[in-house]
Amino acid sequence: KLHSDLDKGVGTVKYTLSGDGAGTVFTIDETTGDIHAIRSLDREEKPFYTLRAQAVDVDTKKPLEPESEFIIKVQDINDNEPKFLDGPYVASVPEMSPVGAYVLQVKATDADDPTYGNSARVVYSILQGQPYFSIDPKTGVIRTALPNMDREVKEQYQVLIQAKDMGGQLGGLAGTTTVNITLTDVNDNPPRFPKSIFHLKVPETSHVGSAIGRIRAVDPDFGKNAEIEYNIVPGDGGNLFDITTDEYTQEGVIKLKKPLDFETKKAYTFKVEASNLHLDHRFHSVGPFKDTATVKINVLDMDEPPVFSKPMYTMEVYEDTPVGTIIGAVTAQDLDAGSSSVRYFIDWKNDVDSYFTIDATEGTIATNQLLDRESTAQYNFSIIASKVSNPLLTSKVNVIINVLDVNEFPPEISVPYETSVCENAKPGQVIQIITAADKDLSPAGQRFSFKLSSEASNKPNFTVHDYRNNTAGIETRRNGYSRRQQELYFLPVVIEDSSYPVQSSTNTLTIRVCRCDSDGTIQSCNVEAIFLPVGLSTGALIAILLCIVILLVIVVLYVALRRQKKKDTLMTSKEDIRDNVIHYDDEGGGEEDTQAFDIGALRNPKVIEDNKIRRDIKPDTLRFPRHRPPAEDNTDIRDFIIQRLQENDVDPSAPPYDSLATYAYEGNGSVAESLSSIDSLTTEADQDYDYLSDWGPRFKILADMFGEEESYNPDKVT
Repeated sequence: KLHSDLDKGVGTVKYTLSGDGAGTVFTIDETTGDIHAIRSLDREEKPFYTLRAQAVDVDTKKPLEPESEFIIKVQDINDNEPKFLDGPYVASVPEMSPVGAYVLQVKATDADDPTYGNSARVVYSILQGQPYFSIDPKTGVIRTALPNMDREVKEQYQVLIQAKDMGGQLGGLAGTTTVNITLTDVNDNPPRFPKSIFHLKVPETSHVGSAIGRIRAVDPDFGKNAEIEYNIVPGDGGNLFDITTDEYTQEGVIKLKKPLDFETKKAYTFKVEASNLHLDHRFHSVGPFKDTATVKINVLDMDEPPVFSKPMYTMEVYEDTPVGTIIGAVTAQDLDAGSSSVRYFIDWKNDVDSYFTIDATEGTIATNQLLDRESTAQYNFSIIASKVSNPLLTSKVNVIINVLDVNEFPPEISVPYETSVCENAKPGQVIQIITAADKDLSPAGQRFSFKLSSEASNKPNFTVHDYRNNTAGIETRRNGYSRRQQELYFLPVVIEDSSYPVQSSTNTLTIRVCRCDSDGTIQSCNVEAIFLPVGLSTGALIAILLCIVILLVIVVLYVALRRQKKKDTLMTSKEDIRDNVIHYDDEGGGEEDTQAFDIGALRNPKVIEDNKIRRDIKPDTLRFPRHRPPAEDNTDIRDFIIQRLQENDVDPSAPPYDSLATYAYEGNGSVAESLSSIDSLTTEADQDYDYLSDWGPRFKILADMFGEEESYNPDKVT
């Protein structure tokens, strides 16, 4: 209520209201000044309103007092219940946890004024979930209320939590939420076999590594706590089997580690142990986390293929053995109770298998063709054995036949040698090491011996030293060799092997005499070696010479072209000194070509015509008459040339510079006469080159080339 001291109650004062909510939330009686709320108020929406009031004169509309401001505060009442903004909740706690183990904390929010009364004071309680869990009424912390809760008994719990304001008193408002609590697994249960004995039946034909049965131990735990490891307890029969764990089903898979044989042993018994991989030390007191069961395996008799006495057969036979010779035998037996007969045959795969045959009943192997070790040293094929009672049951074995060598080839020098000896060689000097090779192959390895042939052993030039390790050395027996006396020596060497019968061959070594320096380094072995590197073959030398000839031809052609170009350039450059050189780019046809130039005019002056036009210059349109005195008969060519020269000198239509003209006239020759060696009377035979030997060792090669040499006698060999 508003009231002004100037208001006498006679209706002369009018009250006005402005500010927050004026006219919408609040209204004022203009006469009495009473303020009324025209709609319900919500403190949680707007807790207070700021308004302005003023008293004005009804007649003059002028303020009677200054405008005053006042605040209307909304008083709170308990009209909002507590709310769980994060609910519903999900929580977990390990099984077998002790009492009071922390699970989760919940929180409810009340929108009422916490500073006025108990409208916003919340208290928590459990409506559903006892006696397993408890909650703190003030903090909302949920804890376990029972010890040793077992996940294997009950895994999921739903707890209903209530939050009530007014401190939980009667008349307070309440809100609820749900908490879903899961017990997580711990390894508190050992694996257990559902039965103590497992019986399995296995055919004796089962393959090694195949699964023959499964057993399973039960573990009520979950996840990694339920992972089981199986092991075979060492004992009778356990060494033939192995067991692994199927990671998806946690079953023990029994596998065969060795082959079974019903005729040898019909049953096996062993124990299997199942244990957890991940143990929890808190539950060791419960007992050992493992269990044991017995496995009994009965072997079933099956119809099996024949069995060979050996896993592989190796035989030997000499080459050139007569066809039909028995070289060995294979044996297979039927180990079943019926003991059926066995038949043998070769597993044909290629033509190599046709070299041998096998007796179908006895299993003996014989040659079917002549064998050659040098062609094929070893044969590898398979033999199949089948039961007569059941031909589909077969077994296979590998047979290797080694062909033994018969000494039929003589040994020979392994590679061609290019042997040389220095002119200054000393006696006992090794000039070549030789080796031998034999196409035959002795089981113990070949042994070769080396010696000179009987006709060469008496000559004093070279000898052979056998090192007894399949090598030999060629040694000198003289003090120095002369290339001028004999350039080549032929040394026959006899090589024998150690097999039976003994085979030998005579191999001839060619020894070339070479010029060497004081250190024994070869400088040259013949005239060609002076210019070419030592050690090149004949084909390489021919190729090099051919390349040199081609290069020389290219150089000659290049020089000829350069000269021709130089000549043309010289003629063209005459213009720089005001010479008129007229040249043509076509070739004349000789004396018969009268169109280019009439050569007869040079040889017979009578054919000269008075008005003949010159061919070396372009005539002008206007020409002065040219008067030429007639040439007399029998005029000499020299006079004719002089006459033509004078004619050109006085010709006004000729160019004011010299014009070069060529005539078939040869001069008297040079004062120096000819420099050609064609007419020289001196020949190479007249020269004496003995003086080159006096010029020192540097000119010794030239002296040997141009000096006298003894003719080579090819019959002289040693």
